[in-house]
Amino acid sequence: MFRAAVAAALAVAAFGGCGREQPAVRAPGSTPVAHAPAHPADTAPMVRPWVLKPIVIAPDPKLARTDSLAGRAARVESEASRDSAAHDSSAVGARSKRTATRLGPGERRRYALTPADSARWPVKGPQLLPGSLLPEYRIIAFYGNPKSSRMGILGELPPSEMLPKLERTALEWAKADPGRKTLPALHLIATVAQGAPGGGGKYRLRHSDQLIEQVLGWAEERGWLVFLDVQIGHSTVPDELPHLVKYLERPYVHLALDPEFAMKLGGVPGRRIGTLDAEDLNYAVRLLAGIVDRKKVPPKVLVVHRFTQRMLTNHDKIRLDPRVQVVVDMDGFGAPYLKEDAYKFFIVPEPVQFTGFKLFYKNDKPMMTPAQVLKLWPVPSYIQYQ
Repeated sequence: MFRAAVAAALAVAAFGGCGREQPAVRAPGSTPVAHAPAHPADTAPMVRPWVLKPIVIAPDPKLARTDSLAGRAARVESEASRDSAAHDSSAVGARSKRTATRLGPGERRRYALTPADSARWPVKGPQLLPGSLLPEYRIIAFYGNPKSSRMGILGELPPSEMLPKLERTALEWAKADPGRKTLPALHLIATVAQGAPGGGGKYRLRHSDQLIEQVLGWAEERGWLVFLDVQIGHSTVPDELPHLVKYLERPYVHLALDPEFAMKLGGVPGRRIGTLDAEDLNYAVRLLAGIVDRKKVPPKVLVVHRFTQRMLTNHDKIRLDPRVQVVVDMDGFGAPYLKEDAYKFFIVPEPVQFTGFKLFYKNDKPMMTPAQVLKLWPVPSYIQYQ
């Protein structure tokens, strides 16, 4: 059974602890620009030219590629068909079973999907625009906040250690999947949910421009990406995104939303699991699409965390737009088979566009290797480390 992981100690302090420290699994059509949300009048300061610097390992020409999307899909479906006698072919029935089959000592259950679920992928989305990152690149991100050692690896290590570690990790992924371009990214929690209402009663804290600029500077000089993560607390997506527009206008800055800390139904962040709806994501898509048009920057990526069914509602009403690529990230920790189950139950049956997979240095026991994650279907395009 999956138990929701919550923040260890949410507080009003600037680094009030969105670290998740209890071991558990947490798991075409364009949108009219005319409806894009209003953006603030201020603009970002002049920035230096930025050049994308991916990591890529050339595949061995002597070895036949057996890991193409089509080939992998066929293998997964074939395996799933062979397992149909042992697995309920009904997606509803399979999803209702939250307990794993008992295995003997040392045994590890093989990840397998029903033919119906495997056939949902890849998603037929809008025609790719020039500069689109996915699926050409795989993004490898370090998550956290420099103000806290509890939120994730981004703040747990000093920059002098963290940045080289991220580059080495991205190189490991490039070696594990030769030919696939790999991009390091810094995933900064820019707006942090709080355990107390604060002066505005919003249960959230916006971090300073100085902190955001610091992290952007680390990425900019290296040709990396940045994701600004927003935990809205008792606020709303329309209220929290406009003040980040001046950063999102930069070509290397993208957006992430965390439904876990979106308390639309009330409650204190960290004490219950929040939720976001397609309506919230569509607002974010419109805002990002407007930035792409207005600033003539490459398409944006929007990452949405998920580890329960109710964290993201009305997934089929999320509007795909060629200017914004949507990633639903399986944000869960625990043993590998539990993480695979969360991916199979909460990500695979409700396709949006692309998928992500989160790995925890401390709470995954053991932490899955790139080779293990690459066996999932659909193969994640976004990998996050906390």
